[in-house]
Amino acid sequence: MTERWVQRPDGSTWGDWGMDDQRGRMNLVTPEKRLAAAVEIKEGLCYCLSMPLDMPGGNSVNPKRFPPILGPVFHPPGSENFYYNMNWNEIQAGNMDVSSDESVTLYSQYSTQWDSFAHVGSLFDADGDGEPERVYYNGFRADVEIKGPDHADGMGARALGVENMAVSGMQGRGVMVDFHRHFGDERVAVNYDQLMDIFKKDDITVEEGDFFLFHTGWDDMILEMAGDPDAEKLHASGAVLDGYDDRILQWITDSGVVALISDNMAVESSNGYGDTQGGCSRLPLHRHCLFRLGVHLGEIWYLSELADALHERGRSRFMLTAPPLRMPGAVGSPATPIATI
Repeated sequence: MTERWVQRPDGSTWGDWGMDDQRGRMNLVTPEKRLAAAVEIKEGLCYCLSMPLDMPGGNSVNPKRFPPILGPVFHPPGSENFYYNMNWNEIQAGNMDVSSDESVTLYSQYSTQWDSFAHVGSLFDADGDGEPERVYYNGFRADVEIKGPDHADGMGARALGVENMAVSGMQGRGVMVDFHRHFGDERVAVNYDQLMDIFKKDDITVEEGDFFLFHTGWDDMILEMAGDPDAEKLHASGAVLDGYDDRILQWITDSGVVALISDNMAVESSNGYGDTQGGCSRLPLHRHCLFRLGVHLGEIWYLSELADALHERGRSRFMLTAPPLRMPGAVGSPATPIATI
């Protein structure tokens, strides 16, 4: 029992690392786990796992998110002088410097991204009084710690924001599964039996403290669409994890993975609703991972080049370094992850 909750969701990790914990399963990534990840570096080759952050292009893939916009910086403030290709000769005669600056309007979850625990919560009776509340991981509350845009103190996650992920480092051993090599571009909701079959065929082992990544081919499809995405085709293509398979949810619990990461939009399908652990949900994996277990989600990563490199070498493991922006209060963040093999 804490000041925030009397009861926790069944099977959750709430309180396991302290009543005020905001790191979730990243607590399992110990120095020893990072040393084990470093052992996976055999050749010193690194791979960028970020899409260009202006991809997929437009807002048809996700109507509420838009590409970044580069904007001007004015100097002095309030003037009409752009601080771009600017020479300061009028201030210091003979000065040869030319300099540029800019502003960026950025939707934090438009392209390659991390989800913090403040991204998805659930209605849950944390008080034990028979009435569900809007709560997030470890019982942090909507409008108390996760403040909306109309809050008198201003918008932002005063707990569970991405800055906690940045401080954690988001570095450890990654394990890659190449769904695209098994399913091609077919839309498949991968259930537990299918996942275990792929593990067996590809000799893949996932251990506690690992980052679990799966490649579906979405990344190459987006790049081939060159900023003009066919949203209908994308949403009908590529493998997703079946969040309505209770055995998949149990595997995530039992495996000890600290993050699920994919090149697709949501790791799971975001179309429709269904019954799952704890009641109806559109995103049961999001609820299970972010709300219940403290497992982060990474979406729209660029994984094809790394997947090919690992396949050529008969490998599935690598060193992953993937911090988000250290942006206090944000519920998601762009990322430029690096894999080293």
